Amino acid sequence: MPDIVHIGPAPLSPLAAQEFVRMRDGVRLATDVYLPEGDDAAGDSILIRLPYDKVGVYTFIPLIAEYFTARGYRVVAQDVRGKFRSEGEALLFVNEAYDGYDTIEWITQQRWSNGRVAMWGDSYYGYTQWAAVSTQHPALKAIAPRVTGTQLGEPVRRDPASRTSGVEWAITYLYPLTYFHSADAYFWDLDPDRRPFSDQVEEVLAELGSRSISYDQWYPRPVHLRRFPAGSPFDARPVPTLHTIGWWDNCAPLSWADVAEIEKRPAWAHSHFLRIEAMDHESYYLDDPDADRVEERTEDQLRAQLPRMLDPALDFFEVFVRGNVSAADIPRVSWNLAGTPGMRSSDSWPPAGAESSTLFAASGGGLVTQAQDAATTATWTHDPLHLVPSSVGNAFAFLLDRPDEQALGDRDDVLVFTTEPFVRQVDLAGPVTARARIHSDGPVMDLFVRLLDVAPDGSALRIARGQVQLHEATEPATVEIDLGQLGYRVEPGHRLRVHVCSSDYPEFIPQPGTGAEPWSAVETRVNRQSLAVGGADGLSVTVTVLRQAQEPEEQP
Repeated sequence: MPDIVHIGPAPLSPLAAQEFVRMRDGVRLATDVYLPEGDDAAGDSILIRLPYDKVGVYTFIPLIAEYFTARGYRVVAQDVRGKFRSEGEALLFVNEAYDGYDTIEWITQQRWSNGRVAMWGDSYYGYTQWAAVSTQHPALKAIAPRVTGTQLGEPVRRDPASRTSGVEWAITYLYPLTYFHSADAYFWDLDPDRRPFSDQVEEVLAELGSRSISYDQWYPRPVHLRRFPAGSPFDARPVPTLHTIGWWDNCAPLSWADVAEIEKRPAWAHSHFLRIEAMDHESYYLDDPDADRVEERTEDQLRAQLPRMLDPALDFFEVFVRGNVSAADIPRVSWNLAGTPGMRSSDSWPPAGAESSTLFAASGGGLVTQAQDAATTATWTHDPLHLVPSSVGNAFAFLLDRPDEQALGDRDDVLVFTTEPFVRQVDLAGPVTARARIHSDGPVMDLFVRLLDVAPDGSALRIARGQVQLHEATEPATVEIDLGQLGYRVEPGHRLRVHVCSSDYPEFIPQPGTGAEPWSAVETRVNRQSLAVGGADGLSVTVTVLRQAQEPEEQP
């Protein structure tokens, strides 16, 4: 039985007055109101709706509210329905649309509100912004979602007409058991050596004495949740949006999927502004000094990062909430070329001057610019009892550790392909994809492809990744792998490397090798995996190279 850590609500902030805001069905949500000191007039408000405790250490909302109120904003921070001090049932995603609308309506009726509301927040409290947008409250003037997506937490669903699908995150099953079991939060570690994983969940639920509705809705048969009962946010009236994505955010694929949806709608695209930074989901940055790479940051460390985190949103709100600055002064795309200081700007993503360039795996382990004529087959094993480990313990905080993945390439179950050292710097800016011809002696095959920057000392930093699951895998198939988007400078003397393997545990649920559903599987079997190298179907990786040099316009 795993140890369970129970976290309840933290003490209320002395800077705020707690209110209980009534929703349309009578449920009351605990809501903190922070007002600018000495300012009794009505003003603009920033709403933050989150499930992580509105006064908890993890999200440090009181410090954020203090920063916003210093700029004259009224800040409203709310525990979502069923969480911490709020009433109602803890249920993932489905109540956020109308609860957001009702909270905005309540704000507009307060003496300290002038009727203009913005929203801000990361991850789930970025999702609550999209949910509120879907209900089209006229008082919502701008949003600033960070590291999030409208399909956050959506289980992988396979199209029966396709042989491929996504690979399921373990967090998909664990998140409903941690933050959405009930009002408080409960944390425990999955034991990789005990199968089935589903039995460990049942032990935890028995110990807690109650079930998680959200878990039962997702497993064993996922229920289609009405996330947006008023309709998709992208079918709603466009709201000016500052959309922040991290190069190392493990949820970035969800963000980029939303960008693709927005680009299909001209009115939304006109209201959409993109900001891409060299950070992960927990706002650790590539260029953080080692002293700031700590799991529990001090108050001084948190305060020091607030300008970097909040100033872009404040500048955005100055335009679209207060109307004090022209929208022409906000770049359509602000982005950091990782490995360089400052932010660059462009009118679109990828930026002008970006061109595709393809690298091909070679039989000797090379990564070259022209495919070999001769086709060979590279093989490796997938052993469910000896899995390729995830490179960090917390997938949401990759840059906390900024791990060196060189040693993973020494494993027998990881294929490695590497370029020669670069003779000049190369700037990568845009999508990264891979193409591979694969098969297995097992019925289901997971393929993980990682792109790394290898320094002259041999250390290897992962800069892009993607994965795909192949069904009926005994029959060969050509698969396309989306490795996401990339903004990164490869320095002279460095090399690019590709790692290929079939597991990444515990971040992704591993295949048992038998074709059984992996969360409940007991029996395991070793599979032999095969990959074409060279020839027309050989493994290739296509990157986007910025041929036109750009200089940063915004210094850190």
